[in-house]
Amino acid sequence: MPVQASYILVIIIWSTTPLGIVISSAGMSPTLSVFLRMAIALVLCFIIVLIGRYRVPVSRQAWALYSYSSLGIFGGMLLSYLAAQTVPSGVISLIFGLAPVLSGLLAQRLLREASFSIIKWLGLALSMVGLYLVCMSQLNELALAPQGLIYVLGAVSCFSLSGVMIKRVQLSIHPLASTFGALLLVTPMFGLVWWFSDGQLNVQSWQVSSVLATVYLSVFGSLVGFIAYFHVLQKLQASTVALTTLITPGFAMLLGAWINNEQITLTLLVGASVIMVSLAVFQFGESGWASLTNKLKRQML
Repeated sequence: MPVQASYILVIIIWSTTPLGIVISSAGMSPTLSVFLRMAIALVLCFIIVLIGRYRVPVSRQAWALYSYSSLGIFGGMLLSYLAAQTVPSGVISLIFGLAPVLSGLLAQRLLREASFSIIKWLGLALSMVGLYLVCMSQLNELALAPQGLIYVLGAVSCFSLSGVMIKRVQLSIHPLASTFGALLLVTPMFGLVWWFSDGQLNVQSWQVSSVLATVYLSVFGSLVGFIAYFHVLQKLQASTVALTTLITPGFAMLLGAWINNEQITLTLLVGASVIMVSLAVFQFGESGWASLTNKLKRQML
């Protein structure tokens, strides 16, 4: 597949995943919805691994990798599905866009990476202002319960921590094998959560849209999206890949308003704009500043 097609796929899938979560949970409990999604993805992944004869390592390092991956899948997905009961899909995508900032903070502690520069601290400060405005728009203007926002913040924290911990494992492994190992661990966990929290199928209450959304998330959100993202990471520069965190929240908000009639307030728009600017500053501020200073130096000479 051409890398341009993979890049477009990543943007489309990441933009539609939050809305898919909201729709898939409409006719069934969120715990059942996410369990079915993972179960379908596990079966499909197993078939692909079997047909393609991909090697799935079972060493101690491999199980560590699967476990760290499971943290992002289990914690991030479960909390996202719980949040989707009250939080609009666009807001979920917007808050998840802050993952690079949070990952950077965690990497300093866990990976001993260099401390933030002044520009990155500026991006972090702007992201907190934007997050505050987004949360206030949901709590005050839309009168939503704070529990949903807490779920989203917990989900993005699990996702970011998982990504940082994965970097600690020095193991070359095919992404399909890594996905299969992680799904093998988390699917029974999702099944247990559903069984003890609800345990009811209630098939008669399922909506066609919920079933289709669950299948879409299983095939594209959990398999195709991962493969496309890995392809993009291999072929494109990190700065180009980072642009997805700036593009997808805007599309997600527009889709949520268009398809699911999600309300977009002025405060939410301002908060979203501040977050987008903060991400741009965080991801590209240093290179942009260096380019500007070099240009000024040349002009002075």
